[in-house]
This record gives sequence, C-alpha cells and structure tokens, in this order.
Amino acid sequence: MQPFVFNTVPQLVCQPGSALALAERCRSLGIRRPLLVTDPGLLAIGLVQPVQAALEAAGVQVTLYDQVREDPPEATVEAAAARGRSADVDGVIAVGGGSSMDVAKVVAVLLAGSQPLRALYGVDQVSGGRLPLILVPTTAGTGSEVTPVAVITTGETTKAGVSSPVLLPDIALLDADLTLGLPPRVTAMTGVDAMVHAIEAYTSKLKKNPLSDILAREALRLLAANIRTAVSDGANREARAAMLLGACLAGQAFANAPVAAVHALAYPLGGHYHIPHGLSNSLVLPSVLAYNMPTAETLYAELAEIIVPAATGSAAALVQALQQLIADVGLPATLADAGVPAADLPMLAAEAMQQQRLLVNNPREVSEEDALAIYRAAYGEGA
Repeated sequence: MQPFVFNTVPQLVCQPGSALALAERCRSLGIRRPLLVTDPGLLAIGLVQPVQAALEAAGVQVTLYDQVREDPPEATVEAAAARGRSADVDGVIAVGGGSSMDVAKVVAVLLAGSQPLRALYGVDQVSGGRLPLILVPTTAGTGSEVTPVAVITTGETTKAGVSSPVLLPDIALLDADLTLGLPPRVTAMTGVDAMVHAIEAYTSKLKKNPLSDILAREALRLLAANIRTAVSDGANREARAAMLLGACLAGQAFANAPVAAVHALAYPLGGHYHIPHGLSNSLVLPSVLAYNMPTAETLYAELAEIIVPAATGSAAALVQALQQLIADVGLPATLADAGVPAADLPMLAAEAMQQQRLLVNNPREVSEEDALAIYRAAYGEGA
C-alpha cells in the first residue's frame, strides 16, 4: 500500500435543524462575537435571519457580512476582514455556498495573523493559525466545508487558491433544512459538481488512497441515487439530506485525493464566460472521461457499477449514464449550447495548461493539443 496522509475536520454534524443550535457549537469553541459571512441572495430569501436570530437569542453577539458574491474577488475578502476587525470578532461562521465558505476560511486566517492576503496563495503558505471557524453549507456541491482550499478571484479572468490544512474548520455542520429552497437548476449544477469531485478523487493519480476511495464511492452512490429527486422535488428532505452528505463525503475525498483535468478545463470557462463552476464541470465531464478511458477504464468500470448496477463492469456505461443524467436534470449538453464561441477553444486550451497543479493528478497526461481535442469534443459538431 502506498503511504498516505488523510486530513479532515475535527467534528462533522449532520442533522436537520442543527443550524438553529449553532450557539452551542460557538460555546464549545469559545466564540462569543462571531463574524457571520453570507451572501445577499440568502438574506433576501430569509434563510440567514433565523440562524442569526437564534444565535443572538442565546447571547451570541453577531456581526454580519452579507456581501459575498459568486467567484469572490480579493476586495470582498478584504472587506469582510475589515468588518471583522472593526467588531473585534473572536470567531467566524459561514452560512452559504462555496463562495461564502471560501471567504470565511481566508478571513479567519487574516484576522488571526499578520500575513497579507497575497502571501497566502499557493500550497502551505499560511504561517500562522486562524480564528475558530464553523462552516454551514447551503448547497450540496462544493464540499468546501471539509476542504483545506479557498479559491479567490484575483483579476478579470484569473483565480488563485489558498491551500493549507489550517483552512479546515473546527466544525462542519450539515443541515438539510437549509437546502430545501435551492432552485432546481442550482441543485442540478451543484449536484453534478459533487459527482465530479467523487469521480476525480477516485481516479486521482498521485494521492488516491483507501479512505478517499471509500468516501468517493459512497458519495457517488448517494448523489446518483438522489439528484433527480432533489431537482424535481426540492422539498424532499430525505433526498436533500442525502445530497448534502454526498457532497460532503466527496469533498473529504478530493481534499485528500485531488481533482484533475475536468476541473482544469472547467476553470477557464468560468473565468471567461462566468459559467457557474458546477456547470463548467458538467460541460467537459463526458469528454474528459472519454479521453481518460485508455488509462482509467478499470476504475471507471468500478464506478459505473455504482451508478448503473446492470453495467457489469462497463466503463463506457459510466459516460453514457452521466450524459443521460445531465440531460435529465436539464443542464446544457455541449459548450455550443452554453454559448461558448468555437473560435475561443484554442485560447481555452492554452489557459487550461496553466492548471498544472490539477493536471498532474489526471490519470492520463494532457497536452495542449489534447486539451483542445477535449474542448472540441465537448463543443459538439462543427467545432
């Protein structure tokens, strides 16, 4: 067996309604004055106010930062940190999607030390600690509540990651009630995103390990069995809970066995066309799997049996099942359908090659020429 290290959160709470008991979790960490990080959309639909009210009713003094937006820029991180400093907060809570959780992770580090934001980018660049941190996801997709990574937008089309075990929270809290109002399209995109995490973790070239394998397989089982129901019947609490747990398990898997070419080719799509991350992954997933088939066929066949029990070890069945699932949940099937110009494909291929930290994990080596061929396959006829 290849040696491995497995890192995850100290405590995982999985219980509907548990967000309303956050004050207990705060007390266990010595948090009395938390910064609550969220986005204006969740505030507008009234999802955050009951959580904040429950905290304040229990004597916890909350400072709210509610201006996180998708693909958060550095200015958002700095503004949230400034808000926390001015209130002298002693902990950070995020209630939201991956963007809010990523901001909260970095802010918890900034508020506890003297490093500037720019010094944190890269792997293991965090030199100090962080404030106590609780992450509460409201989407079943990113798995950010159990990953040691935060992605920040650094320019018009560029992003950078902060990767350090310090970013793992003290508590990840999964409350399916917070996901009941998630729109069908968001449910579909984030759900496929989580499935990609599981698939890429299971086939990760360098750090694949027995624990990540177990988590990836169970994550894929939960997600594949429940995503259609969650999309069509958003009030189904059991399906929502299964999706939330599946996304979390996939997050634990890829936090230790990193993602690869699907994400590497998805990032330029988000940077240039502001396509949501989950949809970007979905658009290139079948084509990347087809490209990887000569190297990863055995592993894909094992995953196919989870999604399609009658597949009897057919790797091709995995690709077919995922293409059908993408259609069933109403997502566009090709880059052309998503409005990506065919003329841009060479540029996208060149930019994807900058994601070497991800591409090294891919089961099959990817050249720029290979990336262009994958994009053309993902575009459809006429590319």
